[in-house]
Amino acid sequence: MPRVLIADDEDSMRSLVARAIAMDGHETVTAEDGAEALDILTRERGTFDLLLTDIQMPVMDGFEATAAIRNLPDGRGEYLPIIALTANAMQGDRQKCLEAGMDDFLSKPYSLAQLQAILARWLPAAQPAKAAEAAPVVQQE
Repeated sequence: MPRVLIADDEDSMRSLVARAIAMDGHETVTAEDGAEALDILTRERGTFDLLLTDIQMPVMDGFEATAAIRNLPDGRGEYLPIIALTANAMQGDRQKCLEAGMDDFLSKPYSLAQLQAILARWLPAAQPAKAAEAAPVVQQE
């Protein structure tokens, strides 16, 4: 079963995204910011298949967390797919995320189908839930 780490400072977003991902049978772990995500990845070495991270978070933002993860000892963070999640996306943000070492980008609000497409792209075993068409849009509150 694929494991997904979700880093977002908004409790409601972490919860909503975790529920959406669980619909596809994936296990999720959540972090309130990039520093907590980095700590979890360091402690649970090699057990995650994907990181979904908000860009703007207190303590350590998504850019700082990505840089730290990519520089983990023994190359541990080199192969972890990191997907940026952001609200209020501006032109050029996608490119900035890719240049920072992230692998993909999803702008809020996004639909369940868009989230599932990202999961399918980066977790080849992902099977979309049948309720995707009727599911609400995931939005920042």
